[in-house]
Amino acid sequence: MVALTCSTAILGVSAFGAVAAAADDAGTHVATRPGTDLAAAAYADEIVSVIDAVEDGPTVTSGLSTTAAPFTGGTQVTVTGEGLDEIDSITVAGVPATIVTAAEDAVTFSVPAVSEGSIGAAEVQFAAAGVPVDIESAAAAVVAGASVPQTTTTDLSGIVGASTRDVPRALTLTYTSNPAIDAQVGYVLTHWSSYNSGEYTVLSGVDCANFASQSLIARGWAMDGTWYYDRATGAMSPSWSSSTAMRDWLTSRPDLATPLDDSQRGLVKVGDIAQFDWDSSGDRDHTAIVTRVEHTDSGTRVWVGSHTKDVDYWNVDEALANGGGSVTYFSLK
Repeated sequence: MVALTCSTAILGVSAFGAVAAAADDAGTHVATRPGTDLAAAAYADEIVSVIDAVEDGPTVTSGLSTTAAPFTGGTQVTVTGEGLDEIDSITVAGVPATIVTAAEDAVTFSVPAVSEGSIGAAEVQFAAAGVPVDIESAAAAVVAGASVPQTTTTDLSGIVGASTRDVPRALTLTYTSNPAIDAQVGYVLTHWSSYNSGEYTVLSGVDCANFASQSLIARGWAMDGTWYYDRATGAMSPSWSSSTAMRDWLTSRPDLATPLDDSQRGLVKVGDIAQFDWDSSGDRDHTAIVTRVEHTDSGTRVWVGSHTKDVDYWNVDEALANGGGSVTYFSLK
């Protein structure tokens, strides 16, 4: 009886609760629920471990901390989740984003700049070692103010006990215009050929830095003791009117601008300052305002507007091909 009872108890335990034991006068037999796969039941532990392996890896469980950002880039956005320190790639509208910090439970990235034509909804995708990261909670994204994540179907039908399921793989960020930059670029496009001589003195033949400074006023920048123009007298500081002096002033103001060389062109935004050194002397010979940026598979293309060389959209590569020398930029805050 002891042996029979122990045998019955052992047989009564099944990974799926589908196997029960019973004893009668004819002996002991095993009763199963209809449809039970004994082979699958015998290997339940292995099945569970395979499914766990499929679902293993970093997972985003929140929406975007900021769901709208200017197309000029630079806004920092955070998501939370699990294993996020494994994320090594983030893209917005297909453009790589810079990862600022990555911890196990949160990752922060800097929204990349895109062309003005990209204003609107953009997918944010995360990847680890080339594998897309799952977005686990659509509800969390909605509560946070983001759009419901886009989904990708994952077929697990080859795994016993698993089925096809929808796995969200992207959140949505909305690219917006920036009123300050809109005003700056609007000023450039209005006055690149029709000088605003009623408000500003024109420096014949050397008006490029003067014009760039005017655009910064339109952007909302405030004059100070080292960068100014006196409308009453026409007096202006060297940093206002000279390309080299403007370079030195902006370099001394990290709160306003970050210097970039041409190898960092991918960080350049509409409204930034471009400066050319035609003769490679180290001085700056020409100052312009970035009026258009395009990110392509072959690289980033930049166009500028300016005075003296009176243009609204001058391709930087064409400028260098014709004038020689080099170009540098100031990414404006």
